[in-house]
Amino acid sequence: MVDVDVAGGADGADGDGAGRGSGAGRAGKEGGAGGTGDRVSWDDGLIARRAGERAAVKDEQPGGGEGREEDEDTLPPLGGSYGGPLRSRLDALHELVGLSRTRVETEALAEAGRVLDEAAARQRLSSRHTVIAIAGATGSGKSTLFNALAGVPVSETGLRRPTTSAPIALSWSDGAAGLLDRLAVPGRLRRRPLAGGAADTELQGLVLIDLPDHDSAVTAHRDQVDRVLGLVDAVIWVVDPEKYADAALHERYLRPLAGHAEVTFVVLNQIDRLGTEAADLVLDDLRRLLDEDGVALGEHGEPGATVLSVSALTGEGVPELRELVARFVQERTAPERRLAADVDAAAARLRPVYVADGRSGLDERAREAFTDRLAVAVGAQAAGEAAERVWRRGAIRACGTPWLRLYRRYERMRAHGSTDPRLASPVEEELTARQRVEQAVRIVADEASRGLPVPWAQAVREAAERGAEGLPEALDELTVTMGDPAARPPRPAWWPAAVLAQVVMTLLQLFGALWLVGQIVGVVPPGLLPPVLVMLGGIVGGPLVEWACEGAVKGPARRYGQEAERRLREAAAACGRARVLDPVAAELMRYREVREQYATVVGARPPARVVGGGRPGTARFGATRFGATRAGVRGR
Repeated sequence: MVDVDVAGGADGADGDGAGRGSGAGRAGKEGGAGGTGDRVSWDDGLIARRAGERAAVKDEQPGGGEGREEDEDTLPPLGGSYGGPLRSRLDALHELVGLSRTRVETEALAEAGRVLDEAAARQRLSSRHTVIAIAGATGSGKSTLFNALAGVPVSETGLRRPTTSAPIALSWSDGAAGLLDRLAVPGRLRRRPLAGGAADTELQGLVLIDLPDHDSAVTAHRDQVDRVLGLVDAVIWVVDPEKYADAALHERYLRPLAGHAEVTFVVLNQIDRLGTEAADLVLDDLRRLLDEDGVALGEHGEPGATVLSVSALTGEGVPELRELVARFVQERTAPERRLAADVDAAAARLRPVYVADGRSGLDERAREAFTDRLAVAVGAQAAGEAAERVWRRGAIRACGTPWLRLYRRYERMRAHGSTDPRLASPVEEELTARQRVEQAVRIVADEASRGLPVPWAQAVREAAERGAEGLPEALDELTVTMGDPAARPPRPAWWPAAVLAQVVMTLLQLFGALWLVGQIVGVVPPGLLPPVLVMLGGIVGGPLVEWACEGAVKGPARRYGQEAERRLREAAAACGRARVLDPVAAELMRYREVREQYATVVGARPPARVVGGGRPGTARFGATRFGATRAGVRGR
């Protein structure tokens, strides 16, 4: 998967203004479930039948499946307040989910649907605000850091664990009520900092959330953390020297959210408990663990997670953290960056469903092989050879000498009615070999589905199997309709002349014989040579005429047989194409369409941006260096 990010973005309108504009851009385009119901209806296939069965079961239940069913099958409309690249990716993801509902199981599309839901919900809310959650383990000092950033004691701190039992919100400006409602932060837990001069001005638009402990013994607290982390724009993870390597933190949160590094701050708190050298060692080890988790570190001007160390109790490093957060908030790109990371994660989960292994589809060779197998199944070659034999046999009968025909008839009678194996046409019990047809369909389905992801390979096989139903019978009916090409082959124009020549040769033989008999009887004057010559001319001329006709008929007979084979082959190919190849090609076309949409969802990452508009090499979001004094926090 190619990582995608969006540099910069439109601020848009706040509150209800953004909500009013959210669905206008696509209202006419996205009707029905998934936004494609009016354009494409894929109501075939095993997965579609399963979906239909589930819908039928819900319809039988009280209430007819209303309410929740509509929420599951209807995608939220997307507006135009997001930046261009992100907007294109969301539109493509929206189309992708809509096109895949009857081909991909609902569970596989659940994450993509959630991302679209969150994108629509976040877009309707204020784009001037950035929601950042402070999360950490029990005793890590996150509430103390929360108060240090606020400048006033807002969140309760103490030795009792857990101290924070519900999310507490701190907003530096008005207009964040909708965002806090979305986070389900009650009104009694919403706070405003005291006027702090320039510091408060820099943090205008920040909404800071203090979360319960992610490792709390109370299950409800952990559930709240998981829910809020899926809705905020950025996260500040607070770790302490004792629990910074906690497996629960890394395996449950940091590793799964590694793709969200650009909206992640990792703060090593309580460095006042360590010496300078020990703090540097712990910070380096923390970076090493993050690197093993796959979290990109924002070092040397590269985009990634911000890693720094502070002491919320003494205030060491807090001003630098506040400055980085202020720059991050003033950019107003955190919602888009968070959403772009969510799209990346959804695309990574969908990759096995849409990315084929190697080249897939039906090439010309596979189509020709399928046509060849159907031609063998209907006996096209055998029919052509039979037509050629019948043509040649007709020439022998029409142009052969009567004595030779009598001899051949005698031979057949002596062989108890058997025919000449060179002239007899084969007899088949069935016009179409059913097993050969089934094998041809199975092979072409395997060829077409090779390398495809499982849902689309299954859809291709289903299309081929549906087309194979009734295909042998259709081919049988086709051969009967076309008739037997060997039944009544046409005769060329020169056949009557050849027959007449053979009659003349026979008459010469009879005339010469009668002439000799007349001489023997004494009716005709004696003269042996003339009648013998006449009779010999007829005897030699008859086989010569037959031989000449056999030579002359080879070319037309072969062409007639090839034409008969071609017509039967093309008819079988047309039947197989209409019933099998065209449905399979349609499924492959649908896969290519969703594959193109998936490629748009994956997108491409633009160059890293400069925080605060500084020149290259100055401070960027994700940089970890902010001081090199003994009392300050030093980079690696």
